Amino acid sequence: MDQLLQFLISGLTVGSIYALVALGFSIIYNASDVVNFAQGEFVMIGAMSAIFLMKAGLSYPFAALLAIAITAGVGLALEKFAIEPAKNATVVSTIIITIGASIFLRGAALLIWGKEIYGLPPFTSNNPIKIGNATILPQNLWVMMGTAVTVLAVKYFFDRTRMGKAILACSYNKKAAYLVGIDVKKMLLVAYGLSAALGSAAGLLVTPITFMSYGAGVMLGLKGFCAAILGGMGNSMGAVLGGILLGIVETVGAGFISSGYKDAIAFFVILLVLFVKPSGILGKGETERV
Repeated sequence: MDQLLQFLISGLTVGSIYALVALGFSIIYNASDVVNFAQGEFVMIGAMSAIFLMKAGLSYPFAALLAIAITAGVGLALEKFAIEPAKNATVVSTIIITIGASIFLRGAALLIWGKEIYGLPPFTSNNPIKIGNATILPQNLWVMMGTAVTVLAVKYFFDRTRMGKAILACSYNKKAAYLVGIDVKKMLLVAYGLSAALGSAAGLLVTPITFMSYGAGVMLGLKGFCAAILGGMGNSMGAVLGGILLGIVETVGAGFISSGYKDAIAFFVILLVLFVKPSGILGKGETERV
């Protein structure tokens, strides 16, 4: 029982990161019907920027805030200079553009920061906290609480603010949103910036636990994409739920079966769920009239 509790704690921590990455995928998909495969690179850029800003002498909080701002700027640049010029392209072509952007950002990170593996210090003390015979690090709590606060803030933004509602309107019908006076281009720009900021926050939270390198964003992005599909692509709360479930399945499966099968177990469960409900756990099935 204690072993299961330990695996669940680890799974919630990993799942919280997947949830933030998946939420970024969901925001972009809602705003533009595009799957942004550069989302994992936003995680990497946020963490690596903070690491080197701290090495330059900035304090931890200021380096973290500036890293989020830098990553958000990268997201804005991606939309402005890559996505917007291809506004008349097919969805598949736009997805290919995001894959190209992912490769470009990874190559730029390699040139800037090299191949070394870097880490960030934990936010507070690293003394483990006992829960029965299981232990949890304070940074794990920071990851879970940080994810919870971020998810609630994003939900408030979309439910209560004028700009958030405008982005939602664009996701439902861009032409109708334009006709009622919403600046669709601006809303898409905000969506990419917000998605990049979320990825950066995920990188800052996870790096004190797992470290970071120029290529680490690839797998994080892939797992976030899987989580978004599992929860229901386009459903923000489904993305969060998918991330949590994916993290728990991965960790428990690795603990009780073998760590070598960690990825295979997670992907098997995703396929099993999608066979039963292709739209995802909280996704809505679509009907087409003929």
